[in-house]
Amino acid sequence: MPHTLETLARAIVSAHAQLALQPGAERRLDALFATAAQSTDMATQPPSSPPQRLAVVGQASARPDQPESPLTDTEPWTAATNQAVLAAAQALDFWPVDAQCIAQAWQHQTERCGQFDALAWPTEPQDFGLPAMPHAQAFAPCPQQLGLYAVLPDAQWVGRMARAGVPTLQLRFKSDDPAAVALEVRAAVQAVQGTPALLFINDHWQAAIEAGAYGVHLGQEDLQALSVADLSAIRAAGLRLGVSSHGYAEMLRAAAVQPSYIALGAVYATNLKRMATPPQGPQRLKSYAQVLRHFPTVAIGGIDLNCLDAVLASGVGSFAVVRALIGAKQPEEMAQTLMSKLPVDLIKQAQIAI
Repeated sequence: MPHTLETLARAIVSAHAQLALQPGAERRLDALFATAAQSTDMATQPPSSPPQRLAVVGQASARPDQPESPLTDTEPWTAATNQAVLAAAQALDFWPVDAQCIAQAWQHQTERCGQFDALAWPTEPQDFGLPAMPHAQAFAPCPQQLGLYAVLPDAQWVGRMARAGVPTLQLRFKSDDPAAVALEVRAAVQAVQGTPALLFINDHWQAAIEAGAYGVHLGQEDLQALSVADLSAIRAAGLRLGVSSHGYAEMLRAAAVQPSYIALGAVYATNLKRMATPPQGPQRLKSYAQVLRHFPTVAIGGIDLNCLDAVLASGVGSFAVVRALIGAKQPEEMAQTLMSKLPVDLIKQAQIAI
């Protein structure tokens, strides 16, 4: 007899509670099912691909000293299974659009492996529809490991951190005056000359092209605002492209343009800008980095010396800091301290300028 939607959802929540952004995932699941009992709002379209035979593996089955879990099911993947994954993902605080990405990836994983495993959170790029290799329209590559990535407010800071040996820099200059933007971008490009630092320009891609910057970084809204011709112009100029993301849906949207790297955040709370999504935390960061293993990745958002070990343990390729440097009493010393936390092989790769 097939297990109920609720049984499957509870198995997933129990196995992956560490991905929740706050305690109480099981209580939130209770609330979801209480609401669903009074409406059909949770209903979704059944999967479009042919159903597969599967086995639902409970948490106890991961322990060889205990008997096999009774939570097994030889029924094919059904709409109810899909709903169970959606409910569990939402109880774990994933936004509905990200929950949909998780459900689709889990279905693909099940079809590929021949069974559904409640313990196996999907992390394979192919299950999220990502290619193993860049396609012909990919942007120019950058080092897989960008090392310490400093996000800085003006050209003076850019030059200061370049001379301090920070390998990757971003100019985040805020101005509505095109002339002021062009002047600051040119000054920043000049400031890194004679150093191995790689300079990305935030948002101002036209000025970045004109000044000959190494690359440009775009947020999701900026990326969506660009036309195909705009993206082609950035690519044709040889600039590297970095794109921000805040969850699975935005990661996949970013990956679709084959950027040079993808930024993952915000990992921790930050007051530098108003975020539409809550802090993702190091556990989610680890899952995101696994999905994007074929891309260079940069963790960003509230990162400082106190939490750096957890960030690096996630497997992300690089980490970006803002206040940890510009708010330090001795920024150059702080830069050296932050870089000393990097593994030796990562430091070597960060020194390679492509």
